[in-house]
Amino acid sequence: MNYALFDDAGKFLAGRVMSEADSSIQVELDSGKRVKVKSSHVLLRFDKPLPAELIAQGQALAREIDLDLAWEFAGEAEFGFADLARDYFDKSAGPVQQAAALFRLFEAPHYFRRMTKGVFRKAPEETVKAALLGIERKRLQALQIQEWATELVAGQTPQPIRDQLYKILFRPDKNAAEYKAVVEASRRAQRSPLDLLKAAGAISSPYQFHWRRFLFEELAKGTGFPPLEAPPIKDELPRADVAAFSIDDSQTTEIDDALSVRGLGTGTVVFGVHIAAPGLAILPDGPIDRVARDRLSTVYMPGWKVTMLPDAIVEKYTLAEGRDCPALSLYVTFDEATLEIRGTETKLEAVPIAANLRHDKLDAVVTEESLTGAAPADYPFATELAFTFRLARHLKALREVARGKPENFNRPDYNFRLETADGTSPTSEPKGDEKVIISERRRGAPLDLIVSEAMILANSTWGGWIAEMGVPGIYRSQASMAPGVKVRMGIRPAPHAGMGVAQYTWSTSPLRRYVDLVNQWQIISCVRNGRMAPLSAPFKPKDATLFSIISGFDTAYAAYNGFQNGIERFWTLRWLQQNDVTELDAAVLKDGLVRADTLPLVFKAAGCDGLARGAHVRVRVDGVDLLTLDLHARLVARLDDEPAGADAASEGGDDAEEAEDLGGGPLTLAIDVDEETPPAEGAATPA
Repeated sequence: MNYALFDDAGKFLAGRVMSEADSSIQVELDSGKRVKVKSSHVLLRFDKPLPAELIAQGQALAREIDLDLAWEFAGEAEFGFADLARDYFDKSAGPVQQAAALFRLFEAPHYFRRMTKGVFRKAPEETVKAALLGIERKRLQALQIQEWATELVAGQTPQPIRDQLYKILFRPDKNAAEYKAVVEASRRAQRSPLDLLKAAGAISSPYQFHWRRFLFEELAKGTGFPPLEAPPIKDELPRADVAAFSIDDSQTTEIDDALSVRGLGTGTVVFGVHIAAPGLAILPDGPIDRVARDRLSTVYMPGWKVTMLPDAIVEKYTLAEGRDCPALSLYVTFDEATLEIRGTETKLEAVPIAANLRHDKLDAVVTEESLTGAAPADYPFATELAFTFRLARHLKALREVARGKPENFNRPDYNFRLETADGTSPTSEPKGDEKVIISERRRGAPLDLIVSEAMILANSTWGGWIAEMGVPGIYRSQASMAPGVKVRMGIRPAPHAGMGVAQYTWSTSPLRRYVDLVNQWQIISCVRNGRMAPLSAPFKPKDATLFSIISGFDTAYAAYNGFQNGIERFWTLRWLQQNDVTELDAAVLKDGLVRADTLPLVFKAAGCDGLARGAHVRVRVDGVDLLTLDLHARLVARLDDEPAGADAASEGGDDAEEAEDLGGGPLTLAIDVDEETPPAEGAATPA
């Protein structure tokens, strides 16, 4: 009987030869299937044993061949597998020994290079040694992976995995042994990687987990700064004839802006917006600029913040009470009766800061009634605040006409305050076990409105002015208020539909936002050089650096806001735990999502999927997970007229706001076990 062993795309098959032609043969396999095989692919002809027995016996014998010994026996020239079989076994090596040699040679490319079918050449000695070292490393790594996986399943975290925790979960190298060990352990334990690592002690503090993850992803160099000295402002600045006041929270140290009012009762009022001027001393491409551009913005969170600039630099330029502070000032002259704008002027000057007013101390007394004369006004700058409130409402009304509809702040903002065990605020980075106090602050409160409208006025005015001077800046624009139309950043002035202004820059927070510092440099150039500013401004038209700054800032600012939303969600869930809250009243959004009435919290509630948007419900809190930021809740009662569970069509809503609310939603991991088989535009920046 005539049999043949042949190579079928790297797989060795054998069968009975049925017929032959000049360049091919027809072979019948044990399965009964007949295949046409090129003659050049036939490696061995034999009469016995049977094809299946030859394959089985050859594979068994191949495992006994010592590759080191076979490599020694092989000559330097090319050789066939039958030659090696005769050298390794004996001169009368039969079909089984020859097949064994073929199989062993084929599966050892690090010892023997494949030349043509059935023909090989021994690899150089250094290549063999390197390959063997690599194989040994892989073997040891595989053992290490299994050992680490066993420890994880047993509830212990090996130190290398602890050191790589955030990389494994959020930016994994899927070829790393640490990652593979977590995947293997998750499979063995039938648990998610997060649950597994938590049980193994890798995650002891949910707060530290979220904080360290943020540092890993966004501030890998840490929160510290290199040694820097605040350069002095060399300009001889005239002293402004004003008594300016700022309005911020008590925790604010980066006081960027202050206001002043002159001429009350004369018929003509000059309203001043004074912005801290670090751009007079900090120069583009200097050491402080490089630090600011690397950080791009201050990062805010309850009880703590990571500043864009070192504290010593901030202290040098902040608008602190009792000092004459270098400032970039916008003066807008108004008709006192009609509030019609009669002119604007921008100056560089030293501004006397008479007071740093604080929201948290004045919000309760600076009310609409006191500002309009319907109630006593017993607080500093009462007369000036009354005018600025009247002006702010006027400016807001003009913007609402331009935007085509009123701004309705029907949802509150929330303030978070942390207390340590002794009842004081943390003086260092929070640990996560502090008591959290959440207070409601209605959007559009008088002091908020005064500050936000003053900043919008300055940012829109300066944006238009530098454009007239031919100097580029960084602008924020929105083509329309249609759903899905986002605010974009660019270097050309364009309308901001959501705010109702012809153009809008960010230039009023240079101590805490990098784009504001960049725009301040451009504005300063216009003040100093007038029509020659396009030639002397740090950034020229079409400067590629501006586009790079916009790209980097957009990415960082979105990440910082996402972290702020997430960490505020953490503290809100902690508040639920600390106060033993078991039920919440909420309004339905869509797809089972609800928004709590008195907390900054959007979450899924079982049983609310079929309810109409706006339905008012009460839900029971079944559980809180501070690690994943999940809130488990279910519907217990419908609080309006329609019975709970009624099916109603969802009404339209502000999806952009909902998306913002959900920015700090449940945790998403990058590890995949299966794989291995903002505040409103113009609002005061929070302290």
